[in-house]
Amino acid sequence: QVQLVESGGGLVQAGGSLRLSCTASRSLWRNGMGWFREAPGEQRELVAAITSNGDTSYADSVKGRFTISRDNTKNTVYLQMNSLKPEDTAVYYCNVNLGGLDSWGQGTQVTVSS
Repeated sequence: QVQLVESGGGLVQAGGSLRLSCTASRSLWRNGMGWFREAPGEQRELVAAITSNGDTSYADSVKGRFTISRDNTKNTVYLQMNSLKPEDTAVYYCNVNLGGLDSWGQGTQVTVSS
């Protein structure tokens, strides 16, 4: 399996930006990866995904504001979050599915104040 470590969360005012990072314990260049988030009392939802080819997809709620990217030389996936809104407040998790098994990081808290 693989260990994923997220970082970059924090407290930011509405309209601000944060960049999240997810570093894997080994190379995942052949795998698609995703960022999910989970707000209190809500189900975990997919925010953004990136394929091994670099193709990206986004939840409608973050399109035009968030950008997912990857640096395979650093085994790292990023989530650039701009124009943050209070409703973006959640714990953000990095994910990879290997052979049908999901691996998750420990999560990083993002709090957006109004």
